[in-house]
Amino acid sequence: MATVVLVGRPNVGKSTLANKISGARRSIVAPVAGTTRDVLSTPASWRDHAFTLVDTGGLFGATTDPLHDLVVAHGLRALASADLVIFVLDAREGLVPGDQEIARRLRETGRPVILAINKTDDKRTRNHVLDFYRLGFDPALEISAEHGTGVAELLDEVVARLPNGRTATEQAERDADAAETETAIAVVGRPNVGKSSLVNRLLREQRVMVSDVPGTTRDTVDATLQWHRRRFRILDTAGMRRPGRVRGGGQVEAVSVVLARRAMAGADVAVLVLDASEGATDRDAAIAGEAAEAGCGIIIAINKWDLVKGRGQDFAAEFDDKVRFQLKFLEFAPILHLSALTGERTPKLLEAVDRVAAARKRRVPTPELNRFLEATTAAHPPVSTARREVRILYGVQTAVAPPTFVLFTNVATEFHFSYERFLINRLREAFGFEGTPIRLTVRRRARSARSPRTARKS
Repeated sequence: MATVVLVGRPNVGKSTLANKISGARRSIVAPVAGTTRDVLSTPASWRDHAFTLVDTGGLFGATTDPLHDLVVAHGLRALASADLVIFVLDAREGLVPGDQEIARRLRETGRPVILAINKTDDKRTRNHVLDFYRLGFDPALEISAEHGTGVAELLDEVVARLPNGRTATEQAERDADAAETETAIAVVGRPNVGKSSLVNRLLREQRVMVSDVPGTTRDTVDATLQWHRRRFRILDTAGMRRPGRVRGGGQVEAVSVVLARRAMAGADVAVLVLDASEGATDRDAAIAGEAAEAGCGIIIAINKWDLVKGRGQDFAAEFDDKVRFQLKFLEFAPILHLSALTGERTPKLLEAVDRVAAARKRRVPTPELNRFLEATTAAHPPVSTARREVRILYGVQTAVAPPTFVLFTNVATEFHFSYERFLINRLREAFGFEGTPIRLTVRRRARSARSPRTARKS
């Protein structure tokens, strides 16, 4: 597809415009200069023309963001892939030196440019609008990204200048096919454990911004990767701190956490990244609990292993035991030791993701399941919470992703939690449900509405 890149100074409304065009809350919007840092791509369409819309961080403007230089570098890199640039300007502030610097850089690229003069819904901006024509770009359109005024006219100009490509219908079909075959991976964890570095290592490019500043990643950044005829969609999420630790920029961080949770809810596999120098913490356990509740497969990736691997032969086993103790409910999740910095064992992570994603969608034939239940309950009879005599009459798998089973019994009861855990562990071992939660529901078998005598008469 053709690529349309949004550029402009901080806080001129690029993310608001990106959300308006794409029809999705893809970019975080806040009245804080420098909210967007990473380059965010999203599919968009207008009048049956499909294109990729790219939202960038603010360039060459007033901001207190300590990572502004990195933001600028990533934004300028995005321009290299642009078929068309929408240069967003702030009519309330008028033409400022930062706009002129961006205009100079755009002329150097030789890319076609459309001026989008934003925030013109304020009548006090009329005197400022004419100043933007001095930049020499044509066309120049007055819009209000917040209210949608002029956005349709802007998109008409966009599709008129794009090279011929796929129609929106064709792209929707391709996206639907890709969604069925691709594996969505959410990389989650606390701030500064190396999530973005790991994503860049897997992609073999500096796709996501990396720094030592906690909370560098704000938006959920996604990218696709082809690996051994497999298609992965990797989502790098913001670090998830305890709510009580959020201070400056709390509104932005709160939205970042919501987006991270949304990524987990839509992922096939969540990669929980831990810091080898710190081990598992209570916050890691809370994040892992949310991933398990979401029903996605889980892999525990111990990053920065290069910092600790020289501590003796028994260190790895002791470290894993401590992680298992802290994350007791993730006994089914594989643990991998790796280093995003050196690349050590990172290919093993993709192998594990492939296995876990397949296990999450595995379906057990009903006859095979019931033979398993008969043999298992014969050796270890069920135990209910009320210590009542209970028999499993039969079971069925009702869903995949995650695997979900319903067991029908002779009495209305629930299994004791220890017996339920025993059954889940046996299911996992027997059918290879590696790395995925398993849902188990117990129901009493419905009685026939008619008695046997009535049935014979009828």
